[in-house]
Amino acid sequence: MSDRIDADFTGVESTMLITLYLRALETRSAEPVLNDPYAADLVDRIDVDFARLLPRGASGNRYTVAVRGRRFDDWAADFLARHPDAVVLHLGCGLDSRAFRLGPPPGVRWYDVDLPDVIALRDRLYPQRPEGYTALGASAAQPDWLAEIPADRPVLVVAEGLLMYLGEPDIRRLLGAVADRFPSGELLFDGFAPWVVGLTQRLAPLLDRRGLPHYTTATADGGVITRWDPRYRRLAAVPILDGLTRVSERGPRATYQALNAIPGFRNFYRLCRFAF
Repeated sequence: MSDRIDADFTGVESTMLITLYLRALETRSAEPVLNDPYAADLVDRIDVDFARLLPRGASGNRYTVAVRGRRFDDWAADFLARHPDAVVLHLGCGLDSRAFRLGPPPGVRWYDVDLPDVIALRDRLYPQRPEGYTALGASAAQPDWLAEIPADRPVLVVAEGLLMYLGEPDIRRLLGAVADRFPSGELLFDGFAPWVVGLTQRLAPLLDRRGLPHYTTATADGGVITRWDPRYRRLAAVPILDGLTRVSERGPRATYQALNAIPGFRNFYRLCRFAF
C-alpha cells in the first residue's frame, strides 16, 4: 500500500503544487538558484502527477520561481536580522518551506497562513514545527484573523504569488488591516504589469479548462500600493529579469537577455519590497 499523500486541488490552490514542483526541479539541477530540499522531498511524498499538472513547456518557469524565492528569502533574512523578535505573516504560503529553510531567530513568531484545506495538508507534510511557528487556516482576503496575532512588534508580511489573484478591494482591506494593527513592518510581494493581467483574463476560458486561475490585479509598478494606502513606501521594485538574465544555463539565459532588451517588456513582472 502506498503511503503517499493525496493532494487534489484546482484553481488558485493548484498553483501551489506547480510552484512546489518547479522548486524541486530547480533544487535537483546542477547549479540551483534556490536550494529547497523540502520541496524535493514533498514532491516524492505527494500523490500527484506533477508532470501532467504542469502546462506543456512550462518547466523552464522553475527559474522564475527560484529567482523570486531567493530574492524573498534574502529580503526576509535581512529583516529578521534587524528584528529578531518580529512577527512574520507568510500569506498564501501554500507548501512553501521558507519558515524551515531560513531558520529564523528563536524570538520570531512565524505564521504560515492559507486556506484551511491547504493548512490541513501542510499539517500532514510538516509534522515537526519549530518553536514560535503556527500554521493558520484563514483567508488573506478576510483579515479578521489578524486579531489573534501579537501586535507589539514589527511585522514582515510575505505575499509571494498572491496579490495578483486578489481583487483591489481585498488588497486594500489587507493593507489597511496590517498597517492599522502593527507599529511598523515590511511587505514583500510580486506583481505583474496590466497587460499581463489583461492577457490572462482574455485566456480565461482556456485556463478554466485546465483548472488554472487567471490574474485579477496588476501591481508591478508598486506605486498603486502607495496610492491605495500612503502609509506604505517603496524600498525596492526589482524586475524579475534582473535575476533571470544571470541563470547558469546558456540557452535560457540568452532568451531572458533577449526579452530584457525588448522595450516595455523589462518591467512586466517585478519583485517589490515596501515598508510602513
